[in-house]
Amino acid sequence: MTAIFTVPDMTCGHCEKTVRGALAEALPGAAVAIDLATRKVTIEGDAVKAEEAIREAGYSPERTAA
Repeated sequence: MTAIFTVPDMTCGHCEKTVRGALAEALPGAAVAIDLATRKVTIEGDAVKAEEAIREAGYSPERTAA
């Protein structure tokens, strides 16, 4: 299942690395694509776990239509 999130408070490379790390820990092996310019995170996997991982990393994901 593909989940797409907008993460408005992901503003720099450090933020991107933090989000990517949180997703890798929560969903090992899941395909993750991050577009920092548009603040979009696309992940193949459990959307609920992905959203929770991003929130636990300190960010505010907003689910968008896939």
